[in-house]
Amino acid sequence: MSFDEKRLYELLPAVYRIRDAEQGEPLRALLAVVAEQVAVLEENLSQLYDDQFAETCAPWVLPYIGDLIGITGLAGTNLQTLTRAEVARTIGYRRGKGTAATLEQLARDVSGRPARAVEFFQLIATTQHMNHLRPENQSFLSVRGAERLEHLGGAFERAAAGGADLTHTADVRRVAAGGRYNIPNVGLFLWRLRAFSLTRSPAVAADDSGRRFFFSPLGADLPLFNLPLTEAEAAHLAEPVNVPAPVGRRAMARSPEDYYGRGRSLLVELAHTNLLVEPEEVSAGRVVVCDLTGWPAPPPGRVAIDPALGRLAFPEDPPGRVLVTFHYGFSAKMGGGEYTRLRSSDEAGGRAAAGTVASTFSDEDAAAPPGVRFVSVGDALAALGPEGGTVEIADSGRYAETLKIEATCRSVELRAADKRRPTLVLGGDLEITGCEGGEVVLDGLLITGGAVRVSGELDRLRLSHCTLVPGLSLAADGAPSRPGEPSLFVEAGNVRVEIDHCIVGGIVTAEDTEVQIADSIVDASDEENLAYAGTEWFGGPVRVTNSTVIGRVRATVMRLASNTIFLASVKNETYRELIDPPVFAERRQEGCVRFSYLSPGARVPPRYHCQPEPDDSPVRPRLVSARFRDPAYCLLSALCPAEIRQGADDESEMGAFHDLFEPQRAAHLRARVEEYLRFGLDAGTFHDV
Repeated sequence: MSFDEKRLYELLPAVYRIRDAEQGEPLRALLAVVAEQVAVLEENLSQLYDDQFAETCAPWVLPYIGDLIGITGLAGTNLQTLTRAEVARTIGYRRGKGTAATLEQLARDVSGRPARAVEFFQLIATTQHMNHLRPENQSFLSVRGAERLEHLGGAFERAAAGGADLTHTADVRRVAAGGRYNIPNVGLFLWRLRAFSLTRSPAVAADDSGRRFFFSPLGADLPLFNLPLTEAEAAHLAEPVNVPAPVGRRAMARSPEDYYGRGRSLLVELAHTNLLVEPEEVSAGRVVVCDLTGWPAPPPGRVAIDPALGRLAFPEDPPGRVLVTFHYGFSAKMGGGEYTRLRSSDEAGGRAAAGTVASTFSDEDAAAPPGVRFVSVGDALAALGPEGGTVEIADSGRYAETLKIEATCRSVELRAADKRRPTLVLGGDLEITGCEGGEVVLDGLLITGGAVRVSGELDRLRLSHCTLVPGLSLAADGAPSRPGEPSLFVEAGNVRVEIDHCIVGGIVTAEDTEVQIADSIVDASDEENLAYAGTEWFGGPVRVTNSTVIGRVRATVMRLASNTIFLASVKNETYRELIDPPVFAERRQEGCVRFSYLSPGARVPPRYHCQPEPDDSPVRPRLVSARFRDPAYCLLSALCPAEIRQGADDESEMGAFHDLFEPQRAAHLRARVEEYLRFGLDAGTFHDV
C-alpha cells in the first residue's frame, strides 16, 4: 500500500482538514514531508526484497551473492566484474559440471560474447574401439563438400546429425602453446564482432540499368551478417545460425528460411509510389542465392542476392523503390547505428534547444516523433527559427542533398532518432557557419560525399556517434574514393570541437581551435597521410583519449594523449627526424602522453608508460584490418603484442576499443572456467577474427 500526501491527508478527520484549510493548510504541508519520507522507506523495503535475487538486485549486491554461493577462482579480479547471468546460473553450472554445454554457457555469460565449446579430442582421426563406433569421425575429408569445408579450422568442424566431422591428425601441444587437436584440449570460440541492423534502407543502384543494387548505403560491397537466433535450451550447443557470423552463399542457399524474411538476417521490400501504402515484401520463393561478382543476370522471375558481397539483382526493372533490411558486422557501438545512445538533449535533461523541433522522416515510419514534418533535411533546417532547435531524422533513409547549417548565436542539433542511422549523401561540403555563442551538434549520422567545413565564429561543434567516411566516399570495391582528403575542416578560430564515439577521416583545424577526441577512430586512409594538421602547418591543441589515429599528426599542443594508438610513418627517414616526424607537437613543454603507442620518431610532450619503450625491441600494433568497410576495422589482432593489448592504464587494450575490456573479459573467463573442467583437461579461447 502506498501512502502519498493525498492519502495521508484524507485519513485525517474532516474537522481537522477544515481547520487546516482555514489556516492556510500547514498540516497538509507537514504531511507532504512525511509522505516523502514514507515513499523513501517503501522504496527501500521494496529494494531490500529485490536484493534477495540475482535477477533483480542492485549491482553492488552481486559480489555479496556471489560470495554466498562460493564463486571462486577470482583472485586479483575485481568482484564488481561479475555479471548478473553468471551469478544467477552458478548453481546450474555446477549441476552440469564437466559438460561442453556448461562450458559454452559459462563462456557466454562471463565474456558477454556468443560462444561455442569444442572438445578437440572428438575431432582427432584415430582407430576406434568396436564397442564405441563413431561413424561421423572419418579419416578423410570430402573435397566436394564445399559448404562443410568453409568451417575448416573454425568452431563448427563437428558435423550436425548425419554429417561427417572435419577431422585432424593429433597435435601434441597443449592449448596454451597454440595446440588444438590433442586429447586434453578444449576450445572456447568467442565472437568479438556483433551484428548491427539497418532497417528499410534504400538500396543503392550499382549502375544505370536500374536492376543492380548494393545493400550498403555507401554504394559498395559489404558482407551481410547473420542475426543470431536465441538457443532454446542450455544443453544445446551453438550452431552457425546462433552466432553473428557472415552469411555464406551455400548456407543461405541450403536453408533460406534461416536467413531471409521478416525478423531474420535480411529482407528485400518494394516501396509503392504512394508512401501511405506499406512496402511489399519480396517473398522467399522469389529469392535465389547467387555469386554476383560479375553481375550475371538472375533467372526470370527471381531476385538474386549475394550475401557475401552484399549485392542484389532483379531480372527486370523493379516496380518501385527497393528497400533492404539487413545486418552488418562491427565490434562496438561507434560511428552511428540502430542502437540506443545518449543524445546531447538527453544529457541536458530535455530538448537540445527551446526553439522549434523539426523532424524529417519517411511516411513509412508510423512512429515518427511529433513536430513539423518535412521531406528533406535542408527544408527542416531552413524552417528553424532564430532561437535554433533540433532537426531529427526519424528513419534510416538516404538523403542526397547539399546542406548548410547556420548557427547565428543559437544552438542547432541535426540528429538521427534513437535506434536509427540515416545516411546523408552530400552534393558538396556540409557548410557550418555561426557567430559567437553559436553551437552545432551532429549526432548519429553517416555522412558521405563531402567534408564538414566550419567557418565563422562558432563556439562549439560536437560530433557524437557519427561517421564521416574516410576518403569522403567509397568505390564499389570499398576503397576510398579520395584517400588522404580530410573529412573535417575547421577554418573558424576559437572553436571547441568535441568528437565522441565517431569514425572520421583526416582533420584540419585553425591553430587556436581546441579539439577533444574520445573513443573514436581518425583514419587518413594511409599512415603517410595527414590525420591531424592545421590549415597552415600545425593544428590546434588536441586532447585524445581511448582512440586510434591512422596517419601523421601535427599539433601545436598535445594537451593529453591517453590509451591511444598513433599509427603513422614517413618515407624519408632524414626528413622524418629533422623536419616532419610522424607525430609532431610544436610545444612540448606542455601536455602529457601516457599509456599510448607512438610511431618511432615521434616528437611529443613527456611520455609515461608508452610503447615502444626505448630499451625494448620495437613493438607495433597489429590490426585485423585497416580498411574502413571491413567488419573487423581497426580491431586489434589476437597476435598483437601484449604491450599493446594490455597497455592501457587499467590493463585494457590501447585504442578505440579500450572500453570493450577484452583483456579483462579473457582473464575473468580463464579464472572461472577452471572450476568446471573435467580432470586433466585444459581450455583455451579462440576468436572469430
